[in-house]
Amino acid sequence: MSGNSVCPLLDIVPRRGLADEKFKIIVKNLSPGQPVTLHSLIHSEDNDFWEAFGHYVSDAKGTVKVAEMESLGGSFEGVEPMGLLWSMKPVPGSRPGLRFRKKDVHNPVAVRISVYAGHISNGFKEKPALAYTITERWYIAPGVSRVDVKNNGIRGTLFLPPGPGPFPGILDLWGGGGGLVEYRSALLASHGYATLVLEYFFNKDKEETSGEDLGNKYFEAAFTFLKEHPQVASDRVALLGLSFGTSVALGMAAYSTVICPACLVCISGSHIHPVKDSLSDVFSKMGKNIHKTRYDENNYIIWRDLLLPIPTDPDQKVDVGKIKCPLLMVVGEDDQNWPSAESAEDMGKMMENAGNRHLLTLLSYPGTGHLIEPPYSPHVRSSNFMIAQEKKKVIVLWGGETKLHSYAQEDSWQKILKFLKQHLYHGSDATPKL
Repeated sequence: MSGNSVCPLLDIVPRRGLADEKFKIIVKNLSPGQPVTLHSLIHSEDNDFWEAFGHYVSDAKGTVKVAEMESLGGSFEGVEPMGLLWSMKPVPGSRPGLRFRKKDVHNPVAVRISVYAGHISNGFKEKPALAYTITERWYIAPGVSRVDVKNNGIRGTLFLPPGPGPFPGILDLWGGGGGLVEYRSALLASHGYATLVLEYFFNKDKEETSGEDLGNKYFEAAFTFLKEHPQVASDRVALLGLSFGTSVALGMAAYSTVICPACLVCISGSHIHPVKDSLSDVFSKMGKNIHKTRYDENNYIIWRDLLLPIPTDPDQKVDVGKIKCPLLMVVGEDDQNWPSAESAEDMGKMMENAGNRHLLTLLSYPGTGHLIEPPYSPHVRSSNFMIAQEKKKVIVLWGGETKLHSYAQEDSWQKILKFLKQHLYHGSDATPKL
């Protein structure tokens, strides 16, 4: 810099934090009323780039405070403290069908935040930044340990908070996409819960039993393993299910004599699940409804109608009237993958008739799709999906409007944590901090 000019200063507080923690972005030493663009960039583990940007004008002191000032344009508008994260999209020219998912929780998501002169909407790579900094977003807090689990035939990963415990436990069940998805479990452990994420859709190419052929005993063995762990409070273990994991969790809570959860959290799922069938039978029956598949204007697959209309046959859905623990249902009203809203309505009626409606808490969000993630995760309206039975990759429409979906992710996550604390910690506070 020459003369008396001062270099712009970009600061983020905190610079290093958990992925569900808010930060503040402040730019100083600008000229009063100067138009600038704030830009965020992530280089993902899949070697893809995600970005977001907002247009701002500095105040009379030459300062931009993102948490207090409006973005006048860009990938988000208005006062949005975390807009530079939740509005991120793959950069132009990226591969189609991308979904942002953290794989290695031992490393942070590094987000580069830059400030550029003027209001710009492209060409960030070619333009010099006035200033930039890096913020680290972690899914695992210091002291949280990760343990591979291959015990009594079960397969998963256990995350333990720091200290001797005993801690409340959570059995974490993801959906039909399969694999071992760890980042939500690591984040829950960072909030004080011993969390076992369970794999139950295995790769058939491996010399192992297909997860589709597993019955109740597999999930009961996993629940028992978690409950009997020396660092877990055996009477304070919850089930958390997402998508197809919701069907499994509801079924276990209603019918199993081994699994007796202290509470139950279900996200973007349904109780429509043939209760007497194996997992392979369930998918086989869903396959018979494949003619109900719809497509949007981009030819993306919409699967929500495969389970509609809601069946009246009691053998075709979980008898949620048998559930004896508090249940939190999180529903996106624009879910294009599962009929979660219709299912929640029917569940409410069934529980009302059974006399246990008081156990159900429903969080229903307009403009919200299927992939309800921890907060500040980029909203993904559609992405690639591998149909394991056919070994075929398709693009599935999940639904949601970016701003409304992102609000739902933040609100639901805070209420999930509050619900878990109420029923597992009984009001105590033992949450480790980064």
